[in-house]
Amino acid sequence: MSKAFLILKDGSIFEGQSIGIEGMTIGETVFTTGMTGYIETLTDPSYFGQIVTQTFPLIGNYGIERADFESKKSYVKGYIVRELCEKDSNFRSEGNLDSFLKEQGIVGICGIDTRSLTKKIRESGVMNGMILSGEKNISLLEKSRQKLLKDIADYKITRAVESVQSSNKEYSLNEKGKYSVCLLDFGAKANIERELEKRDCKVTILPYNTSAEKIISLQPDGIMLSNGPGDPADNVSVINEIKKLCEYGKIPIFGICLGHQMLALANGAQTSRLKYGHRGGNHPVKDLKSGRIYITSQNHGYAVENKSLPSCAKETFINTNDGTCEGLEYTDINAFSVQFHPEACGGPKDTNFLFDRFMEMIKNNIYKKL
Repeated sequence: MSKAFLILKDGSIFEGQSIGIEGMTIGETVFTTGMTGYIETLTDPSYFGQIVTQTFPLIGNYGIERADFESKKSYVKGYIVRELCEKDSNFRSEGNLDSFLKEQGIVGICGIDTRSLTKKIRESGVMNGMILSGEKNISLLEKSRQKLLKDIADYKITRAVESVQSSNKEYSLNEKGKYSVCLLDFGAKANIERELEKRDCKVTILPYNTSAEKIISLQPDGIMLSNGPGDPADNVSVINEIKKLCEYGKIPIFGICLGHQMLALANGAQTSRLKYGHRGGNHPVKDLKSGRIYITSQNHGYAVENKSLPSCAKETFINTNDGTCEGLEYTDINAFSVQFHPEACGGPKDTNFLFDRFMEMIKNNIYKKL
């Protein structure tokens, strides 16, 4: 392996070996604590614009299985691991991780102290970084270090949601499904679609900028607001359309992650950036009704501010590590949302029941119309 370097906004430099393609990339440097699930991480559109650090030391041991992809391609800006497993061992494997990174055009680095890097991010907060590999790029460390640091500092994630669309056109899955659900695609993970299909739903995927009038005209039984990348407050026009759906008030709504945040914003709450976010498959949340603790999968850098909640929003889940809002239900509309990912269970089922709750809302709403 050839040399590679990670440079952070604060000037810190980590030397390691190049993985993926050789090149130069800038992004927000974040960490995820999952022991497994690197395939889902790499194909989750919510990581758009970010250089992802895996805190678990050995990554790639079970190879790449395309059936586990959450989207058709990877949106990460770069990839960091302590040790890359070069020989995958899994009867389902269709190739090794390094080949996948090259196929996707991802610049990566291995062999650095990911514990030290994670500690730095936890103490200082998420910061921009750059991965450099290849002789031409590495030579810039000596020639143009100050320019590189300026480029790193100036980086900002923009046009996040519109950059991760699976399609700019409406399309449907499971056409013969008994119930119809419109899924607003802000960077939707494939497993959301799968969970709805399992429950006999025809799923109509709509572009992020679909108008409320268009959605209402389709007369769906339910509306799903998907996960996605970036700052939720940047999506002003989308939030306005969600507000119209809430004012219409006749269709059950379920929001996940970014969808949860934008639903809250549409109802008058506020969001703020977390110091280093929640990313991984082992985040504990407390159900405020039952007192039960669930281990959840999460991937977000922003959260709904508890103290900003309007009177119509009731908190249902909180994060037991830092007390942040993890779930809301609304008293004046037929809607609820969660910050975590019930379609990506930390265990066999966990919070998967939230899809059943959504289906009960749909069935009850249909019954009332009869």
